[in-house]
Amino acid sequence: MWPDRRLIDLFKTEFPIVLAPMAGVMDAELVIAAAQGGALGSLPCAMLSAEKAREQVGLIRQRVKAPVNLNFFCHTPVELTAEAEARWKQRLTDYYAEHGLDPAAPINAANRAPFDAAFCEVVEELKPEVVSFHFGLPEPALLKRVKAAGCLVISSATTVKEAIWLEQHGVDAVIAQGAEAGGHRGMFLTDKISEQPGTFALVPQVADAVKVPVIAAGGIADGRGIAAAFALGASGVQIGSAYLRCPESKVSAGGRKALAEAGDDSTVITNVMTGRPARGVQNRLMREAGPVSPDAPPFPHAATALGPLKTAAEKQGRVDFTNLWAGQAVALGREVPAAELTRDFAKSALARMKALAG
Repeated sequence: MWPDRRLIDLFKTEFPIVLAPMAGVMDAELVIAAAQGGALGSLPCAMLSAEKAREQVGLIRQRVKAPVNLNFFCHTPVELTAEAEARWKQRLTDYYAEHGLDPAAPINAANRAPFDAAFCEVVEELKPEVVSFHFGLPEPALLKRVKAAGCLVISSATTVKEAIWLEQHGVDAVIAQGAEAGGHRGMFLTDKISEQPGTFALVPQVADAVKVPVIAAGGIADGRGIAAAFALGASGVQIGSAYLRCPESKVSAGGRKALAEAGDDSTVITNVMTGRPARGVQNRLMREAGPVSPDAPPFPHAATALGPLKTAAEKQGRVDFTNLWAGQAVALGREVPAAELTRDFAKSALARMKALAG
């Protein structure tokens, strides 16, 4: 029934749908629900310890017999200089005072660790069916070990050049991440945000440039978007924002309210939340300090000083300092259980493709 079954055959899933890994707003519960609905569930591991990742995968394996994807970041860590930290804290001084917080108090550092030997051991132990990477790929020796463990490897590309590079370095499928997508830009061969193509332009060009299956990502939140992705040459889709309002997600009450009220113009690409460009629902900090600011320290250090502010605001039901990552189709999200939502995606996509074919 699907016009291209390559991704279904590769992942051994019921549908060619990948739940996007969304660090900080989901855990095993959403992975399980999406997998029960027929999608490839993805567990974001960039903010987890090795022990927590083991625990989460254990929960998933207990509940479903479906394949699982573990997702990791591949950024090169940058040290936070005293000057950069001081400049950022100075920019946030008034916010600290407003919330009665001491800017000199010790703060836990933001945890967004790149894939390393310790996490590679976790992969070798747990043997997830799929391992996905963001910001390129890990060093060749680690990638070789991941493949030797029997895992399929996929990664995000924001340009045709990145897609070709990923294929040359051995990925089994490429995620074509358009500018509409929520979350961090997966770019790794460029840092020119203004040049990132949208999904509609990127997917067909990537499909023409590589032989491996292409997974379309960005602005896809219902059956119409899935049908369009297949028409453009994709073998499947990755969907994130549409799952944020599912009961299984861990979005806060304030965050859910912001998502429910979001429109097509509610998201921006910003660096003030983490220090690296990412698309999210615009909040107070993005409006007043950004959305792009030279004062934001490098990834992920900008998030460290925001921690106390985020906590204080969320206690009052506000998301002034919360990085609520979401794409431009966020308004199409619904408060529906993830398994039901996934099946509806597939059913409506197939119906749309059948209607177009007729």
